[in-house]
Amino acid sequence: MLSQLQFYCTFTEIDIDLHGSHVRKKQTIFLYSHQKKALPFHYKFLVLVPTSLSCFSSFLGIMDLKQLSAVRDESSVTMNESEEGKKRLLDCCTKDGSTDRHGKPAIKAKTGGWKTGSLLLVSEGLAAVAFTGVEVNMVLFSKTVLRQSNAEAATMFSKWMGTLYIFSLLGAFLSDSYLGRYLTSVVFLAVMNVGLVVLSLLTQAFMLEPEGCGKLGELCKPQSQVEVAMFYLSIYLLALGSGSIEPALATLGADQFDEEDPEESRSKTKFFSYFYVALNIGSLVAETLLVYMENMGRWVIAFWISTACGFVALLSIISGAPRYRHIRPCCNPISRFSQVIVASIRKTKLTIPTSGEELYEARGRNEKDSTRRISHTDDFKFLDRAAVIAPSDMLILPDKSEIPNRWRLCTVTQVEEVKCVLRLLPIWFCTILASIVFVQVLSLFVEQGSAMNTSTMISGFHIPPASMTAFDIISTSTFIICYEKILIPLYVKLTKSKPKLPSELQRIGIGLVISTVAMVIAGLVEQHRLRFANEGGEETSSLSIFWQTPQYVLVGVGEAFIYVAQWEFFASQIPDSLKSMGLGLSMSSSALGSYLCSIILSVVMKITTRHGKPGWVPANLNDGHLDRFFFLSAALTALDLVLFVMCAKRFKFIALEKREVGQEMEATA
Repeated sequence: MLSQLQFYCTFTEIDIDLHGSHVRKKQTIFLYSHQKKALPFHYKFLVLVPTSLSCFSSFLGIMDLKQLSAVRDESSVTMNESEEGKKRLLDCCTKDGSTDRHGKPAIKAKTGGWKTGSLLLVSEGLAAVAFTGVEVNMVLFSKTVLRQSNAEAATMFSKWMGTLYIFSLLGAFLSDSYLGRYLTSVVFLAVMNVGLVVLSLLTQAFMLEPEGCGKLGELCKPQSQVEVAMFYLSIYLLALGSGSIEPALATLGADQFDEEDPEESRSKTKFFSYFYVALNIGSLVAETLLVYMENMGRWVIAFWISTACGFVALLSIISGAPRYRHIRPCCNPISRFSQVIVASIRKTKLTIPTSGEELYEARGRNEKDSTRRISHTDDFKFLDRAAVIAPSDMLILPDKSEIPNRWRLCTVTQVEEVKCVLRLLPIWFCTILASIVFVQVLSLFVEQGSAMNTSTMISGFHIPPASMTAFDIISTSTFIICYEKILIPLYVKLTKSKPKLPSELQRIGIGLVISTVAMVIAGLVEQHRLRFANEGGEETSSLSIFWQTPQYVLVGVGEAFIYVAQWEFFASQIPDSLKSMGLGLSMSSSALGSYLCSIILSVVMKITTRHGKPGWVPANLNDGHLDRFFFLSAALTALDLVLFVMCAKRFKFIALEKREVGQEMEATA
């Protein structure tokens, strides 16, 4: 009877990446004897799986059958404990691929959440005060300090604001491709502060001469070419910094919430709403307190307050550095898009497979890449040629160590990234048309208010027409907060059922309807104003400026629906590697809407001023028909609504793979 036997055990050692991007396996032979029984723990969590048991003569020791059974029982216990430990650790970490500042998987209890999100909201609010404090009265500064004409000041302001939104695309590009969202926010917020410091020093030292100039109607002495050049340098540094941080800061805030966690996913959606509230509150402070100082000629104090807010915003962002969650920047989107176009053109003669499964897709993922693959779709079929495997590609693919030339063969995910952006363009175009309404709040609405009775019940106090924009800001912020905190809970309480909330596209459509109504009301108010217009050539009316309140409030509510939903929609329908670029694209619609509104106004004036007529929007509004331009804007918005509904019905949503921690593991040979 054989009481003792000699053997060896082979175990599989599995090193599992916590985000499931790769699994490494190798076999290790452990030798056991009755003299030494060792269970190695080379990794923090080691799964031991018996894969073979052989009996053979060995010089390394002898173990009887009872000891063998004990070893296998111990292996089973170790495996169970390891699985439980791994599960506990995975529950503590985020599942969306985010990391801490050391590049390790982010632990939920120590990173992200509303603690860091609140810091970023404070930073955004302060940054809004800093920028709006300069932007809101830039036309007045140009006219009184730089001695520019109305046309010159308006042209300069339009170019400056347009450049601001172009820089938002630059910041989004650098954020997604190279610097990352945190570093982009810090670097360009520092650039914005440099511009504020230069502007404040320049204004204090050289520009306000003689003393007391700069008020409305009190011009300063002409500036030298060097001083004017320094002024333009400072404001364009301000535009570069402020424009670049917006998409990066908003996306960094959204990164603080794990979209794979149901509770944090809801917080992620709310963050965009609160981000817009912070932006509006900062603008409100600047458009009330700082505007009052600047109208009184206290430019230096107002600019230094803006500078102080900028530095506090920078310190606020830096203070949260140890707790931020980060998404690693991916590759250059321009080169990836170009590769798809070039590869598809090179393969125009190849036949596109009927099934997407026959197209090329990388089976493994780089461990530094936390982005998800995108499922194949059937639209834009001509781009699928970039992922068609040609005979020449077959020579490379069997060798897993060699990466195909992306200018010849692209993955399905890379092709789908281009498709996602192309599908967003019609929706983006519709938001440009919608921006026409919001642009008029700062231009034609203010001009309309200037021709109304601005007196109040307080003796001697007149409301500045530009201050009426506070109703727009207050209504936007109030509605966003009440929508989540009051309206939805009240609906649930009354109906005793969980409401099906409108989607992002539905909310944009609702916002377009409200904006159309707002422009109709603005036209009706203008008709009413003309009935009370004073005669004698003066651009005044006895109608109170408070008649503008409904149009401002409705535009604010429409803004809350459109802009917040637009940010959420672009962030959700853009690939993982282009999140900041998606927000940058969304924000750029405001600049293009401003340009489009200027073009429409120029065309209208050219047509309506024929044969010596004053036109719809003349220098004296009492001689024109501003109401007709408002009605035209309402008609264009309604047309945009029809176009938007058509595009929304045909829109195909992105199909991303699910993030799973456990990946399928093949048995070791």
